[in-house]
Amino acid sequence: MTPYDIGQTVKNERRAQGLRQDQLAAVAGVGVRFLVDLERGKPTAQIGKTLDVLAALGCRFTIDTPPAAPRPDP
Repeated sequence: MTPYDIGQTVKNERRAQGLRQDQLAAVAGVGVRFLVDLERGKPTAQIGKTLDVLAALGCRFTIDTPPAAPRPDP
């Protein structure tokens, strides 16, 4: 997933919920400018604020770690 993909997900979900950018920004506790940049896929968006926006939309963010590599026998 890229910053652009995250931005599109935020934008699509915001619209699906019938929220304007200023409304979502207020609920998430971020500025409108931040939300505009996030939705445009700005690669330097702050992760904490991004997580706040996702949480305000009811989205979950998960990280799948790779399976552990098998250890060679001694």
